[in-house]
Amino acid sequence: MILIGQFDSPFVRRVAVTLHVFGMPFEHRDWSVGRDFDRIRGFNPLGRVPTLVLASGESLVDSAAILDYLDEVAGVERALLPAAGTARRAALQLMALATGAADKGVLQIYETVFRPEEKRHAPWTMRCRLQMGAALEELEKRTAVRGEDWLVGGRFTQADLTVACVMGFLRDALGVNRDGAEYPALARLSARCEALPAFLAVPVPVFGAPEPLA
Repeated sequence: MILIGQFDSPFVRRVAVTLHVFGMPFEHRDWSVGRDFDRIRGFNPLGRVPTLVLASGESLVDSAAILDYLDEVAGVERALLPAAGTARRAALQLMALATGAADKGVLQIYETVFRPEEKRHAPWTMRCRLQMGAALEELEKRTAVRGEDWLVGGRFTQADLTVACVMGFLRDALGVNRDGAEYPALARLSARCEALPAFLAVPVPVFGAPEPLA
């Protein structure tokens, strides 16, 4: 398999970490949607990342769809997303809050990186910041009640993995929760995840321009 995209994207990184959790070998192509847009479009007509190219030549696009495929290959017993019921819904909701916060973080960065100063719209940036903060506050509440346990069902799931990848991105890109004081429960969960071998295998590079949402 070939994973296309840079690890400063939390969407690309969560796919890479998942591949390491499952022990699935892959080739990484560190392509940027800016510098390598045309090359990416050869595998994904949207020119977005992450894109996962299978041995058959089939390309999977969108991180959620890729993670669903990886769970299927891993099998029910090893899948990182619970198969059904309240545990699955809880995990999906946590992941939606986390990726939603990441989306709003990326939009804030785009407003400053890609727009001339005279064309930046402060109310729009503030709205994105409000939405991001609200999602993180809800995640903090749901994480705090779990104490030192994992987020869903007493085991490590895609919810933990995704939340940690998003928090790492927001910390490095926007300085969110850098000292761990604002969201202490999320800081503890992130530190626990970042110490795992699968996370250590996918270090985040120095942050540059964010990749498009996926």
